[in-house]
Order: sequence, then structure tokens, then C-alpha cells
Amino acid sequence: MSEAKIDLNNLDKSNWKTYRFDEIAKNISERVDPNNTDLEVYIGLEHIDSESLHIKRHGTPDDVNGTKLKFYKGDIIFGRRRAYQRKAGIATWDGFCSAHALVLRANTDVIDPELFPFFLHSDLFMNRAIDISVGSLSPTINWGTLKHQEFLIPAKEHQAQLAELLWSMEEVIEKELLVLDNTQKSLNSLQKKLYKNESKKKIHLRKYCTVLGGFAFPSKKFKENGTLVVKIKNIVNGSLKFDHKENHIDVDDFKNIEKFKLQPKDALIAMTGATLGKVGIVQDKIESAYLNQRVGKFIFKKSVYQDCLYGLFKSSYFLYELTKFIGVGAQGNISSEDIEKCLVPDLTENDCYEYGQMFNSLFNASKDLGSKVYLSKSLHKSLINKIF
Repeated sequence: MSEAKIDLNNLDKSNWKTYRFDEIAKNISERVDPNNTDLEVYIGLEHIDSESLHIKRHGTPDDVNGTKLKFYKGDIIFGRRRAYQRKAGIATWDGFCSAHALVLRANTDVIDPELFPFFLHSDLFMNRAIDISVGSLSPTINWGTLKHQEFLIPAKEHQAQLAELLWSMEEVIEKELLVLDNTQKSLNSLQKKLYKNESKKKIHLRKYCTVLGGFAFPSKKFKENGTLVVKIKNIVNGSLKFDHKENHIDVDDFKNIEKFKLQPKDALIAMTGATLGKVGIVQDKIESAYLNQRVGKFIFKKSVYQDCLYGLFKSSYFLYELTKFIGVGAQGNISSEDIEKCLVPDLTENDCYEYGQMFNSLFNASKDLGSKVYLSKSLHKSLINKIF
């Protein structure tokens, strides 16, 4: 169904009605003792993904103690603790869930059960939920407050059509996510094939490259304008992202820093902190930038090595190698020399070329699919918020 059949930009809401939330939904408060139940599925808030209708993971009764809430297939499990995480998923089994959730069931006299999950994911509902949460460390919603909140609900005769529109878009997103997941599995499989191939011996990374640590730019020299400096926080999802706040220097303030100047397609690695080992590539659009301390740059001895090795750097196997050298302290640290000691497969130049081509293809496909998913989700969210 296309949006043209429902003009969401000019919705006639004149016959819509306002209802209290306890008229829109029922709060299911049946209790379950995990130590005395035949139910096999436990859903904690950790099993519900933010901004997703679908619950794709679960635990078991052995995972928890204490009284929990029973839910039935089709109920919505809504995270009432930390509502800003926007967790509200549809149960696809009978089971029980965390008491930090509410089990909600649509009142069919007021709202179509097929439309109800999208209402819960609207900004209208989620923002209200955040506003009425109480507590500072773990803000939580009380049913006694939520039930009195009032919301404008579409007329019943239009709800099925609206639900069909939103579900058709949801199906598109799920199909795109499936393709993206399969692409990631192919990437993981290729990484495993290289690392776990018993016929290929392991050698030190230094055969392929050296690692240059960044320059210790004094914090007092950073400013909002000038030449970019790449810090650990700027390595995000395989590329570099900047907030443009105090991430710049005046290069005239420093001498002998040319070797720390970055070029497009340079491969970088975080050398300290909770995200130690994350890697990224300098994008073509970044014309001038310098390397900050605790960020490393791989200097490849031959260009044919780069794409293949970068594919290995993005693997859990290389991260495991890094952990062997992490120093003891408040946060993990690794030196350039230790990174160079990490073991990687011993590959010929022809191997590197062929695997590099495969890695490139998979990374590009993953990037394109990720962009498609992002755009689809943005459109879907826009549609939901036009309705509610």
C-alpha cells in the first residue's frame, strides 16, 4: 500500500477521539515465580532492542530469580525503566518478563492490535513516557501515572488501513536487515576462513606493516577552527566522524609533525580505552587531518596488503590477538610495537589481492545496505509520527 492512498500530510483528525491510556491498553499484571513455572521463555530488557518491534532474543527461567510478569503471545513488553531507550517489543511466545517492564495489551474497542505497537513507538507516546518517569539514576514509569495520560487516537474505521501501511514498511525494513545480516555473516565467514585455516601458518603483523602512534597535541592547543585532529572518539563504524568542537589545531603552532599528517584511505586503530582495537579508514572527503596520541596508523609495506589486512583488523580474531598485549591499568593500553607482534595469517601477495577484493566488496555492500536501512527506518518513523 502506498502513502498516496492515505494522505498523511493532510489527515482529517476531526473525528478522532482522546482516550486515557488505560482505555487504550490493558496492563497485564499476572505474576510468575521463575522457580515454579512451566514457561520456558524469559524476556529481560536486555533482550529488547531499542526502537524495534521485534524481540529476537530471550533467556530461560534459570537466568533469574524473584517474581516476574507473565505475558502471552501478541502482548507488548514495554520497558518502563529508562524509557528513553524506547524499548517496546511484540511477544512471539508465551513467557514471563522483567518486573521493570509493563505487559500491555491493546483494548480492541479503542485501537486495532495491529496499530497499537506503532502507537507505542511514536514520539507522542515515548516522549510522554519519558516526561512522566521518576527517579534520577534509573527513571521509571509508574502505571498509576501512565494510565491517566491522554492521547488522540485515529478513528476505528481508518485504523486497519493505517496499520497495513505501517506493517508494509516494517516488512521492507526487516527484509533489508536480513540481507545486511547475511552480508555480515559472509564477512565473518571469510575472516574465520583466513584465521582458522590450519594450512596457513601465523606470522607477526610486522611482515606487512608498521604502526605509527599519534602526536601528543596539548589539550590547551585545541580549538573549534583550524586543521582537524583525529582522536579515538572520532573512529566510528569504520570511518571518521567529527563534532567540530575543539577538534582542531593551528599547524603553525607545531614543528616536525608532518609524519603525523593523514591521507585519504589511511587505516587507523584505537590504542587505549574501552574501544581499544576499533579501526577506521580516513575518508576521501577529509583533505587535511593529523593523528592524535593513542591513535595508531598502519603503514603498509606494500599497497596490496592494505585491503586484506583491514578486513582482518575488523575481525574478532584480531581483537583477541590484541588482548594478549593489553597492559594492566584503569583502562586497556597497547603499544605500536605490541600491535606489530600480533599474529595474522601468512599470505602471498596474490592471496592478499584476492581476499582484499572480497573484503572490499562485502564492506561496500554492508555500507550501502546500512544506508538503505537507515533511510527506511527514518521514513517509517516519519510515517508513524505523521499519524500520531
